Amino acid sequence: MPKLLLKFEAAVIKEIKLDKPVFTVGRKSDNDIVLDHPTVSGHHCKIYSAGGSWFVEDLNSTNGTFVNGKRVLKAGLRKNDAVMVVKYSLVFSDDPVPAAQSPQKTGEKAEQKPEPELPPQKITPKACLEVLENPAGARKEFELAALSTYIGKSSQANIPYKAGGLFGSGPDLAAVITMRPEGYYLTPVKEGYAKHNSNPLTARLLLKDDDILEVGSTKFRFFIKK
Repeated sequence: MPKLLLKFEAAVIKEIKLDKPVFTVGRKSDNDIVLDHPTVSGHHCKIYSAGGSWFVEDLNSTNGTFVNGKRVLKAGLRKNDAVMVVKYSLVFSDDPVPAAQSPQKTGEKAEQKPEPELPPQKITPKACLEVLENPAGARKEFELAALSTYIGKSSQANIPYKAGGLFGSGPDLAAVITMRPEGYYLTPVKEGYAKHNSNPLTARLLLKDDDILEVGSTKFRFFIKK
């Protein structure tokens, strides 16, 4: 079945199966694929099936729709094409149905091939965020078990924060923590809003045990579970 891999910059958010003929993409909640970011148009583009192929069509968006870096109004999609909407990308995949194996003849023994030896896998240690100050809810500890964990105010966020300032404003998604074999990376979604060890977060960095994160008025401690 055709599918899309939704990514924000390098972080994978989720996989979407294309199990109906039309999917709308945009910031508003009535879209099939909601991208909650101020630079995404309310109804940005649509991805649809026609004549056995899949297409993407821009819906007169403000910042445009791109396929593999080229701005398009409408374009056909092939395997591994990346539809880019601002900082998001939707990678198209259309895996063919595997061919049926020929029936085995009576009395014929199937050839047993040894399983290839897999290299040892590096296991990422479990980590958590502990709320030190100004929690946005009742929870005081969040385990970072997903490949991507978002800190924000919107429904897409996994960890909430309390906005600071006089009017309590802040981005819907402020930062994302991605789990990799070598460790946990912190990446800004809104550059400069969050702080890492008191410094404005402007680029991706590898987190270390007991690092301090500040998002709005909420302060977190990153730690590795022993």
